[in-house]
Amino acid sequence: MNSFIKNKVYSGIITVSMLFTGWLMAPSPVSSQTSTTEDETLVFVMEIKSDIDPRSNRYVRLGLEQAREIGANYLIIEMDTYGGVLTDADDIRTQILEFEKPVFVFINKDAASAGALISIACDSIYMAKGASIGAATVVFQDGQAAPDKYQSYMRSIMRSTAEANGRDPRIAEAMVDEDLEVEGISKAGEVITFSTSEAIEYGYCEAQVSSIEEILTRNNIENYRLERHKLNPAERIIAFFLNPVISGLLILIIIGGIYFELQTPGVGFPILASVTAMILYFTPYYLNGLAENWEIAVFFVGVALLALEVFVIPGFGVAGVMGLICTIGSLILVMLNNENFDFSFVEIKDIFLAATVALVGLLGGFMLMFMGGVKLTQTKFFKKIALVDTQQSSEGYTANVSETSMLNKKGIAYTVLRPSGKIMIDNELYDAYTRGSFINKDEEVIVIGEEGTSLKVKKA
Repeated sequence: MNSFIKNKVYSGIITVSMLFTGWLMAPSPVSSQTSTTEDETLVFVMEIKSDIDPRSNRYVRLGLEQAREIGANYLIIEMDTYGGVLTDADDIRTQILEFEKPVFVFINKDAASAGALISIACDSIYMAKGASIGAATVVFQDGQAAPDKYQSYMRSIMRSTAEANGRDPRIAEAMVDEDLEVEGISKAGEVITFSTSEAIEYGYCEAQVSSIEEILTRNNIENYRLERHKLNPAERIIAFFLNPVISGLLILIIIGGIYFELQTPGVGFPILASVTAMILYFTPYYLNGLAENWEIAVFFVGVALLALEVFVIPGFGVAGVMGLICTIGSLILVMLNNENFDFSFVEIKDIFLAATVALVGLLGGFMLMFMGGVKLTQTKFFKKIALVDTQQSSEGYTANVSETSMLNKKGIAYTVLRPSGKIMIDNELYDAYTRGSFINKDEEVIVIGEEGTSLKVKKA
């Protein structure tokens, strides 16, 4: 391939990758249709209907940013979650408390654990028929209660959040700690979980409603327009690349690209494909708060160790093994919401899924190496950048050491032949070998064959 064209192709791939990464990291654009009339009330609506984790944390942050940008008068969160990660729930709680406009939450149907914390952070709570709120005990992935230091932290933020919005802090604490007893409400040995009617009775719900519109009617909000939070195309693409299947395919391209580049250094295309896949793999996880800087750094350390093993250190030893551990370990850790190897609040299923995705991608990469490598050598692209023709002797190609035949010529063994070594004929040195016999230095030899770049000899 012409070097100019190759450079243009590579530059194009790099430019597109950088532009794509910048597009993913750009803030969400505000719709041009969000302008309101002077008397119209703008109500911004977003949903929390999944586990509380870095994805929902980012979703809420983007939603609040959009609500501010469009000048929303009210914010309504439609809630239906069984909880999730405490750290992300605390982030969401803080963002809601700091939001400048009134925030309503519509619990339709569950607000358990972290969902209860987020609901209590809202200015007003409304619940659907048959809904529930509470059961905020911190638990590990196996369902067992976490140590008291976690419960104490959860109790404190539940208490302070309830106080901030004029709710009974004892009830908020008793939603976490089963040992706390609230007279007339709960007994020791059980955490508080309110039904809709109970939440209304004890000040943890303003009213039972069946829709968002009913909430607005109860608050005498008229002439309003609902604006629902929707992810922009970049965010939808981020969500697409967070799909485990896509992550596995990207890992396959990363591993395969690195392998082919190490095997054929200088080609360039495999490593560019690998770099593009790295960008598409790491960027979404980084933006969602899953990939830490040190986890990404560990990946590149692993790649450097593998390169060191291939180009500097012969064989496959400690550097190669450590390179594989760092590379694969990084790809797994990036998908997990761990705090410096603290997996206390990481679900077992998430660990299993991350390990499966990484190992399947790795296995696919090895299959690509062994099976795809043969196919690659048969492509037109490979034939343009590599010499694939064979030079057959039937076509006149030879590899003789001399332009004239050396058969039957005599010389002496310049070194010991056991069975290979060097001989001297007419004051010229040649590589030579015997049929297996041993010939001492300075013994006379005779050439009995010419094969490649060496001469076959025997004792004269």
